[in-house]
Amino acid sequence: MSNSIKEFTDQNFSDEVLSSDLPVVVDFWAEWCGPCKMLGPIIESIAPEYDGRVAIGKLNIETSPKMAAKYGVTSIPTLLFFKDGNIVGQHSGLLAKGPLKAKIDGAFK
Repeated sequence: MSNSIKEFTDQNFSDEVLSSDLPVVVDFWAEWCGPCKMLGPIIESIAPEYDGRVAIGKLNIETSPKMAAKYGVTSIPTLLFFKDGNIVGQHSGLLAKGPLKAKIDGAFK
């Protein structure tokens, strides 16, 4: 994982996501998920562009199932967009780089 991507867990979610000064994109994923593996490099490629403006990270639903359950994540990959601790947008499924950036920009206008 690149330096621009944070790793979220059930333990650090409140501090890193809900209490973040920056808007946050959380990628809910799992090792065995094919589309998740395809989305990973796309997220890594755009993360540096948002450095200092939007925090971007991944949460493995296998190792941190509580947060996935809390937010009703039933299919992966699912992206949740948080601002001031609240969900301001979400997307389930694979996205190409352009549409992903459009979703992030739209969620945090």
